[in-house]
Amino acid sequence: MIDQLRHAKPALTISPMDIDFCSAAFLAEPYPYYAIMREQAPILHRPDQKLWFLSAYDDVSALLRDSRLGRSILHVLTREEMGWPPTPEAYAPFYRMNDNSLGDMEPPSHTRIKSLTQKVFTPKTVANLRPRIKAIAENLVDVALAEGQLEALEGFAVPLSVTVISELLGAPATDRDILRAWSHRIVAMYELGGKDSDETARIATQAVEEFSAYLAALIEQRRADPQADLLSALVAAEDGGERLSMDELIATSIMILNAGHEATVNVVGNGLYALISHPDQLARLRQDSTLVATAVEEMMRYDTPLPLFRRWVLQDMDYKGVAFKRGEEIAFLLGSANHDPARFKEPEAFDIARKDNPHLSFGAGIHFCLGAPLARLELQVALETLISRLPDLRLVSDNPQYQGGFVFRGLKELAVTW
Repeated sequence: MIDQLRHAKPALTISPMDIDFCSAAFLAEPYPYYAIMREQAPILHRPDQKLWFLSAYDDVSALLRDSRLGRSILHVLTREEMGWPPTPEAYAPFYRMNDNSLGDMEPPSHTRIKSLTQKVFTPKTVANLRPRIKAIAENLVDVALAEGQLEALEGFAVPLSVTVISELLGAPATDRDILRAWSHRIVAMYELGGKDSDETARIATQAVEEFSAYLAALIEQRRADPQADLLSALVAAEDGGERLSMDELIATSIMILNAGHEATVNVVGNGLYALISHPDQLARLRQDSTLVATAVEEMMRYDTPLPLFRRWVLQDMDYKGVAFKRGEEIAFLLGSANHDPARFKEPEAFDIARKDNPHLSFGAGIHFCLGAPLARLELQVALETLISRLPDLRLVSDNPQYQGGFVFRGLKELAVTW
């Protein structure tokens, strides 16, 4: 079980320089390796990955908030100065979408786009979604009860999250499968080495082209006939005469879908696995439903769904005696930071009532996740529904497998019964 693995003293003698982030052993259980990195090399340069890796909580938290680092580098250095070839024309649609995405912008463009989207993504707007999210979750559990078993990802987490985001965007129910497929193909580019693979880039670019054409048509429909959905509100959003361009609307919509369901699905899967693997915590939650909110935060900390987040060094800088050079890239190991014993008491323990839990799963600084309130609401409703409707939850298989990715951490499947 996952708890047994983490509580056992890792019998690892490997050097931080020799850790293979793509190995089956690392992907199945990265936390012992993170411990080695924190203890031996919390700030580690890996030339083979062309990355600095930061694994300690204080370092990750501080530098995520440091304006000398950014999500984009091409507003500071040219591709030629970076030693990169020109953007292949065949992949230009992907990079145009990426450049117009809030997640990869820096001020002042980031400030303008965030101001416009925040006018739409308000706490009140999110809170008003609770009844609809609850109804979707209840319907999915009704189906599971009729079938007597539930595949918690494909049968619950995926349709819940994709339905919520699709309805926000105003996409027809019949299009949800293709929206999810486009999202999967696009986010593959953000894995380690994703942009170095021509095949991954080709597939992602095709998905961007198809998704962009789909969204452009939907946006024009909303301009002509606004509806009570997020896309209509984004089209109408204005701040001091500023509006989102078509490219910005498309990129923002793609970001909302990608961020709004990929990580949420993984939190449900990883978190439910952790919860069932700790029967005492599962029983505790059943007895006290007021712990749902802290349980969700602990699920995000304990098995972080987005373990790695990258930033570029925008100017030469010194940090704790380490010289970072402009144009270098830093990988923040959020999964490691969330398990740092210097910040979290008994970090390998899964405690649904953990009060001091400033995990970094939503990031920090100006790129703190815009959709965090929606993600928290959706996860809380999901957990409330599963726990209340499905008594005596247990795994069908004791050894579910993780997908083969480092940037996105999630299970391939999680079959449960009751």
